[in-house]
Amino acid sequence: MPIIEPGTAGRRGAPPAGAIARKAPPGPRLGPFRLTWIKAGFWLLGLLPLLRWIALGFTGGLGANPTEFLIRSSGTFTLVALLITLAITPMRWLTGNPAWIRLRRLCGLFTFFYACLHWLGYLWWDRWFELAAIWQDFWQRPLIAVGWMAWTLLLALALTSTRGWQRRLGRRWQALHRLIYLALFLALLHFWLHRAGKNDFADVMMYGGIGAALLVWRLARAGAAAR
Repeated sequence: MPIIEPGTAGRRGAPPAGAIARKAPPGPRLGPFRLTWIKAGFWLLGLLPLLRWIALGFTGGLGANPTEFLIRSSGTFTLVALLITLAITPMRWLTGNPAWIRLRRLCGLFTFFYACLHWLGYLWWDRWFELAAIWQDFWQRPLIAVGWMAWTLLLALALTSTRGWQRRLGRRWQALHRLIYLALFLALLHFWLHRAGKNDFADVMMYGGIGAALLVWRLARAGAAAR
């Protein structure tokens, strides 16, 4: 993508040293009714790109190369959704509202959804499922190999995002879901390789800066908890 950004799962027993430093500041709590409306808003925002593509398809607004437009758009929305997923935990801490965590899995699954559309666009509309051409791309174009690795990680995170898998894996679940940061790195590298042909890295730097800020925040919180 959940893809669930790790590190906040509850632990049994006495709180560890530094637990006070990890506590989010107090804030207002969301009631069930308000949370329902917020989740509905997230669903609408998550489906908005897909609805926009459908509308553009019916009105001839996909441009001269619809395949390229859809593949690039789905890739961009995958990256945006991934960054939003990682931003949920900081929002929870900054607002002091644990209800944010209930939106994290939804954001992660939207990340995987658009990653699947991005990959499907390449396999179907760009290569028409020609296995020989796809295999050749995988070995000769680092862009494709890196994208495949990122998607594979997102697949693993999506499949193990349920409470059932969290119980089965125990502490290993957190270690597994820390791979979301590796998935982000691979997604950014995939984007960079795509833009390298045009020597246009402005968007890559912007998304990379946001991702770096989220990672620094995470490391700072982990350091504060360890003291």
